[in-house]
Amino acid sequence: MNPITVLLAEDHMIVREGLLALLKQETGIQVVGEAENGRQAVALAATLVPDVVVMDIAMPLLNGLEATRQILHATPTIRVLILSAHGDDAYVEHAMALGAAGYLIKQTASHVLAVAIREVCKGKRFYSPSVSNRRFHHQRKAKAMGEKPKTDAAHLTSREMEVLQLIAEGKANKETADELHISIKTVEKHRQKVMEKLNIHDTASLTRYAISAGIIESGVQVTII
Repeated sequence: MNPITVLLAEDHMIVREGLLALLKQETGIQVVGEAENGRQAVALAATLVPDVVVMDIAMPLLNGLEATRQILHATPTIRVLILSAHGDDAYVEHAMALGAAGYLIKQTASHVLAVAIREVCKGKRFYSPSVSNRRFHHQRKAKAMGEKPKTDAAHLTSREMEVLQLIAEGKANKETADELHISIKTVEKHRQKVMEKLNIHDTASLTRYAISAGIIESGVQVTII
């Protein structure tokens, strides 16, 4: 039987090395690639076509949620398993709305990762126990009250999400244009669209939104322009 192939997408090297060491001990699971940011994860997923991508959320250049959307749009057969420090309901619901197959928080016991990889590879959903319990109660409450999860960022296009992240990371319009290989005028148009959709009209507020939505980490060094 062929091993389950896995791509690790995690920007912290020490965490990535720990995950690699952990999975090397598992029979039937093979790590075939490592990515240190979301953009690299998208590129490697297209090249390697792994069975499962283990994806962090807060990564530079392109966050894990947007990387998930792009990977699954290009190759729907890939299963994306989110592994993040963010366990709030909003993050989980957003990830699921984008097509993630499972959600683990980094506080989960290490042996659960291999179990989760095997389960999502079978086509099943898998959550950390704490996430599963909270999600169940949240959905039951929301259903009783006629509420729907807030997923404002999911309404942004893929390109708008990329522009939002780069703006929030403190990139100037020219830097954003160079990174995305588009014109400065196009960046400005996307920026305006993002502000209109989110009803946010200054860079500082966009940055705060990006942090609250898990698009960038609160500890990232940004320059408000």
